Amino acid sequence: MFQRVIWIVLDSVGIGEMPDAAAYGDAGSDTLGHLASRRPLTLPNLRRLGLGNIRPLDNLPLVANPAGAFGRCALASPGKDTTTGHWEMVGIHLDKPFPLYPDGFPRDVMDEFERRTGRASLGNRAASGTEIIKELGAEHMRTGSLIVYTSADSVFQIAAHEEVVPLWELYKACETARDILRGEHEVGRVIARPFTGSPGNFARTSNRHDYAVPPPKGMLLDQLDARHVPVYSVGKIFDIFLGRGIQDRVTTKSNADGMEKTLEALDAAPAGLIFANLVDFDSLFGHRNDAEGYSRALEEFDRWLPDLEDRLGESDLLILTADHGCDPTTPSTDHSREYVPVLASGPRVRPSVDLGVRPTLSDIGQTVAGNFGAEIRKGTSFLSSIV
Repeated sequence: MFQRVIWIVLDSVGIGEMPDAAAYGDAGSDTLGHLASRRPLTLPNLRRLGLGNIRPLDNLPLVANPAGAFGRCALASPGKDTTTGHWEMVGIHLDKPFPLYPDGFPRDVMDEFERRTGRASLGNRAASGTEIIKELGAEHMRTGSLIVYTSADSVFQIAAHEEVVPLWELYKACETARDILRGEHEVGRVIARPFTGSPGNFARTSNRHDYAVPPPKGMLLDQLDARHVPVYSVGKIFDIFLGRGIQDRVTTKSNADGMEKTLEALDAAPAGLIFANLVDFDSLFGHRNDAEGYSRALEEFDRWLPDLEDRLGESDLLILTADHGCDPTTPSTDHSREYVPVLASGPRVRPSVDLGVRPTLSDIGQTVAGNFGAEIRKGTSFLSSIV
């Protein structure tokens, strides 16, 4: 029904706690709700599409006739991280969450990691990436030891100064960690976190690289590939899915860069799926409890949205959603177990359609699959509701 789908994940833009949020330590989390109550958010274009119609939000009143279809999705899988959310979008439901290491990784894992990389390690605890680099960066530069840390997500992160550990060696260390972390210790992602600068003035670079667990076969991108539907990824989508079913991709340095490259993708990919992730909401603002920065980032996206809409063709479908929450107004700096918004629009999309509360993010993937004549194992398509 649509020649092309543009699917943009606003990373961590949740819209209120799920019923089981307390079990994850997230009772009361509400990323969009708390941001909207702090000060009026200038989001006229998202409001026009129906953002304020999904649920009551302070200073974001509903509109009488939204230009798009609107609703929200629950996360059916256990967990609240990037891999879990994105996997569920494409039809993969987890039976159990990826393992977490709030007290650091077991000694046997670290011993094997140090033996195989030939470098000692520093840290090995849950920490903010910027803070642990600030704390241990000088010692890392003096000793050459790798900074290893995790978070509330299922991640094994390795930070190293680009002038101390060359990028190729850092990436090789990540590949080694990925090989070690199997079975009970199979974390969702191993992440390279290179940085530059001097003590007191360190800065992470854009050379981050993620090493994800291979997703099970049969997910949406596999199904599209089998039907020769081209997929173009923007941002970390390629890393999350290890490139499976993706023909073309671009990396991004920021939300602004991601938005610019999404517009460029419209020229490069006239048909198929353009799958984008805008990560700054999460990495720069949610995890750092920067509520004002988060609000400004939402407003920046809203100002850019008309440029995207002006470029949509008659047979284009635009889907905006998120993968989890990350409420910057709570004491926690971790992801939060929240519903995520869903907005669908385009010249052929039926306006003012209330999609309700969807039981799983897989409903989005099933909708995209159905549009291209495919089917995934989980989810119920809402395609017939929007055309």
